[in-house]
Amino acid sequence: MKKLSLIVSVYNEEASLTHFYDVTTEVLKTTENAWKTELIFVNDGSKDGSGEILAGLAGRDSRVKVVNFSRNFGHEAAMTAGIDYATGDFLICLDADLQNPPELIPQILAEYEAGSDVVLMAREENKSAGFLKKITSNLFYKILNKMSEVEFERNVSDFFGISKRAADLVRENYREKTRYLRGFIQQIGFKHSVIKYKAPARFAGESKYSIGKLAGIAFHTFDCFSVTPLKAGIVAAALSILLTLASFTYYIVLWVRDGGGSGTALLCTLLTFLFSLLFLLLGVIGEYLGNIMREVRNRPVYIVDKTLNLEEKDK
Repeated sequence: MKKLSLIVSVYNEEASLTHFYDVTTEVLKTTENAWKTELIFVNDGSKDGSGEILAGLAGRDSRVKVVNFSRNFGHEAAMTAGIDYATGDFLICLDADLQNPPELIPQILAEYEAGSDVVLMAREENKSAGFLKKITSNLFYKILNKMSEVEFERNVSDFFGISKRAADLVRENYREKTRYLRGFIQQIGFKHSVIKYKAPARFAGESKYSIGKLAGIAFHTFDCFSVTPLKAGIVAAALSILLTLASFTYYIVLWVRDGGGSGTALLCTLLTFLFSLLFLLLGVIGEYLGNIMREVRNRPVYIVDKTLNLEEKDK
């Protein structure tokens, strides 16, 4: 019998965990004839009662495995830990807030059995997302696909399924400190399929992603999959030369027409623009240097405090 690993990232989800477990285990009854299952909950340094709830679930259900981080390392690190600890033939990552509907698990498994190593879940509608978030999300994918050598599916989420051989590649070859898992699994290149779904509103609680965190994820994504921003200096240099020539020509015309003039305002405007470009490029270079420093330091992606129903690993 094949084995399914469900990987669930948890951060301050005490209000939804029990309901998530009940809904998911009910769905798994429809697959138990073909699949045995393990549910790996990664407690990403929750400050509420999530840890106690997970300990209770693990105590009464041996299928429930719990990985407790020593502190909050972030959603990407939590999913990475789940993949590291998973032992299934097929792995599905999803969140505990029920915006990734467990009811779709049988459909995901059907895509795997039809030959897909990677099953991507693309949101057609997200009831918790505002108008601004939808606009910025579409713009993000347009820019990313223009700049990256990999063509990314739009509106995919951290709700996805991967085969064991795809998971092995992620474990062994994608250990960057700056992580974007939904991008990594698309870069692998195995046969994949896309399931579109409508994301319901959160069952309880609030989103853990502020505008600032989402912007940070966007910048890190460009770092992971494109060096185009580093080439912006060439474009900026060409633009500066053109502006300098235009400004010089404009100044000469004024000097001839008016019999001279200081052109102070024009020069100040030009210098301000050029310095703005310079600082922007320095910021881009600094972002890439920061990523290089994180890789050189080679600090762990996550640190495990303790596990339940699992053998501890050193990652």
